[in-house]
Amino acid sequence: MYQLSPSILSADFACLGDQIRQIEAAGADLIHIDVMDGCFVPRISYGMPVIQSIRKVTKLPFDVHCMVEEPFRFVYDLKACGADMMTIHYESCKHLHTTLLEIKRAGMKAGVAINPATPPEVLRYVLPEVDMVLVMTVNPGYGGQKFLPAMIEKIREVKTLTKELGVNPMIQVDGGITLDNLEEVIRAGADVIVAGTSIFSGDIAQNVARFKEVFAHVHP
Repeated sequence: MYQLSPSILSADFACLGDQIRQIEAAGADLIHIDVMDGCFVPRISYGMPVIQSIRKVTKLPFDVHCMVEEPFRFVYDLKACGADMMTIHYESCKHLHTTLLEIKRAGMKAGVAINPATPPEVLRYVLPEVDMVLVMTVNPGYGGQKFLPAMIEKIREVKTLTKELGVNPMIQVDGGITLDNLEEVIRAGADVIVAGTSIFSGDIAQNVARFKEVFAHVHP
């Protein structure tokens, strides 16, 4: 079963609470929350006060994607704000395994993300501790980028590696996902689809419905 995790980075922040209610009513499965620190990526997004405030308006699980240096520092703050899953970058951690274990110890699901230039093999020795692998299909830090076609093969490689190791984490894709490439990423092995511009531009309910329609008819 595929899951849709709309990225609120693309929402209208003047009416953020209302748009979150809209995606929940339309059938979204998760809310994707991008936390950027201006160091690991060049932009700053939002922090704990925003996450804590939107926790009050929805029951959807919070899928928090940390684009920050040394995310270990924020594990318990994010948990206190209502995060359900914390995804950290392989490239941002000196002690990746320790940080993943701490996320789980805090009571959240643990995800690990890899940038487009990072090969899946680097995850071999942490995959048993991971609930989700996030394959970045654009370079992180900016919304609205175009999907990188080479990432289709990378999704397949992640899927192959999980099978080789006998583990079954979810595989998430994030960056430039549209109705034009949605079927292809699902067939490559993606389970959780992050979409921002494709959901929040235009009619939100209709956009969610169109993604869900593809989910219902495509098989890997």
